[in-house]
Amino acid sequence: MALLQEKKHEIINAYQVHETDTGSADVQVAMLTERISKLSEHLKTNKKDHSSRRGLLKMIGQRKRLLTYIMKKDQAHYRELIKRLGIRG
Repeated sequence: MALLQEKKHEIINAYQVHETDTGSADVQVAMLTERISKLSEHLKTNKKDHSSRRGLLKMIGQRKRLLTYIMKKDQAHYRELIKRLGIRG
């Protein structure tokens, strides 16, 4: 469930911190969120795809760790990012 290169560039441009930023925590969380949503849709139709489910759980864990890092670093920025991504209620 890889993202298309065009979609990656859109996400990077939307969440980058500075002009040459491609790997900040914000960008990584946004990319993981997109991949998680695509994989969740895949698993709705392919219920027995357990290897993809394991990959999904790993991605969710990675996103959680990155969000925890952002929250410890700057809570206001964390809340803004959560709101922009539309995750966590």
